[in-house]
Amino acid sequence: MATFSQSTIETCSDSFIDFCCSPCLEHKIDQSAELYCDTCQKFYCAECVTLHGQLFGKHVTYGRGDTSKWPASKEVQDFLLKCDLHEDKHLEMYCNNHSQLCCTNCAFLNHRLCTKVTLISESARGPLPDLQQLSRKIQTILEEVKKLENHWNTNMLTVQASYDKLLDEIRDTRQTINIILDKIEKNTIQELDDKMTSLKASIKTDLDNCIKLKNELKQLSGAINDIIDKGKAELTFIASKKCLEQVKQSETYLKENSVQVESSLTFQADSDVPQYLSKLSGLGKIVLSTKEIFVLGDPDQVFTVQGKSEYNVHLPSDSRICTIIAICVLSDDEILVADQDNKRVKLLNHQYQVVGHCDLTGYPMDMCKITPSEVAVAVKNFEVQFVSVNGGQLVKGRKLQFQHRCYGIAHNLQDLYLTSWKSLYKYSMNGTLLNKVYEDTSDKCTELKCAVSPSGDKIFVIHHSYEVLTLATDGTVLHTFTDPDLQKPYSIHVTDLGQVLVICGRSSKTIIQLDGEGKKKLATLASEWDGLAYPVSVYFYRSTASIIVGQTARNNILVFKVK
Repeated sequence: MATFSQSTIETCSDSFIDFCCSPCLEHKIDQSAELYCDTCQKFYCAECVTLHGQLFGKHVTYGRGDTSKWPASKEVQDFLLKCDLHEDKHLEMYCNNHSQLCCTNCAFLNHRLCTKVTLISESARGPLPDLQQLSRKIQTILEEVKKLENHWNTNMLTVQASYDKLLDEIRDTRQTINIILDKIEKNTIQELDDKMTSLKASIKTDLDNCIKLKNELKQLSGAINDIIDKGKAELTFIASKKCLEQVKQSETYLKENSVQVESSLTFQADSDVPQYLSKLSGLGKIVLSTKEIFVLGDPDQVFTVQGKSEYNVHLPSDSRICTIIAICVLSDDEILVADQDNKRVKLLNHQYQVVGHCDLTGYPMDMCKITPSEVAVAVKNFEVQFVSVNGGQLVKGRKLQFQHRCYGIAHNLQDLYLTSWKSLYKYSMNGTLLNKVYEDTSDKCTELKCAVSPSGDKIFVIHHSYEVLTLATDGTVLHTFTDPDLQKPYSIHVTDLGQVLVICGRSSKTIIQLDGEGKKKLATLASEWDGLAYPVSVYFYRSTASIIVGQTARNNILVFKVK
């Protein structure tokens, strides 16, 4: 058997594996291999392969283009052969009674009474399992695990944002009373800190478990891909059994976590504080609020429209007819709409009545949720304006300035995605450019808008003229969608469960639902026959199971009840 090695550079989510040159390794030089000789059963780097060719011109060799014919690496074999219970032992037997791989220790301790314990070499005889199918199954589970990971990461940020917000509320309340509050403020903040520490620890445990499962699945997936088509019966058998067990455990884990509890903190101020100050031990109560949300759902579940309502969002002080260019619903069900022609963000109550507004310095182009109580508004004059809801009022916060016009905006964890005419950029939350993700190099007139999938691994981009693109986070185009109902798309929205909604406002005047990959149309939810005139924005309001639609030069927003 050939002796070979591999160099591995581990990261938090991926690993790069490369085989080392066998002769160089004998001289303690770590050099990447470019060729494998099946006759020698050794690997050779670019320098050593020249000498090998001169000495052994008739040997059967395989280059980088034929890595499928390279043997499985020693590290992969060791990983697959290692017993999960006894790490210093190799798997040698298989118990048919319990469908378990066994080392000698396992067989002696746990399977002495079993009647169908055989050597793996005997169990592996016959047709080999379909590792390709198992690999696809693991990839599907990995997608679900990524959604859970993203949920817990987002929940951690949400809890931190609610903590920051409540801390401000506590301090605002503190300013209305006298020096006696020094002790009371300390007690209240301590209560908040204690509950925050406990809550974060609980979330971190779930997140760590999710990341651990993800890494185990990726390692197993990588091992499977490495031995596919190798013809190694024992390794294939072992890999299949490990896969089946890991899939079983993973599916159980995902089923147990299909419904998650989203936690948040609220502060309930005591209105009697000034009057009863000397009798109180705190400014109010820190209440842990929870609500169940489905983080693992079917992104291809098709909405069915049940009815439609219209609501007027025009204010007497508006100088022009409304153009609702963007819509957001915050965690406490506050509804925000960006009125482009009046350069305003408006706050709506649950009856869709305007109860507040703030003016912007330029025309809003798009808007996205940042925290449970804050949105970021892309303003056409090279800036992003942050707006928050505080005590039922809209409050303008910080601004970020950019070197390009801002048309589309989306947010995922600590990343801010912005589009200009033809480019998609990724920025940090302080406005630092991280990279240009995508650029349209065609000569077509276009204006990009974007949205991010719940798992954060896909970015959907619309060209206002003709198509929807699904991008990987590195900008690779995964899918391109076109359709007769997709004429001049203007806005795209991805729900918390991954359903993709596209508004086509300039031509076909439709609301289209795509599958979660952005590959195909699932349904045309509404059209001009349903009252769509010039729709330019869309948002799914989960609490009321409604799709809210904003239009150009229309004072009314449309609310479609769906199921």
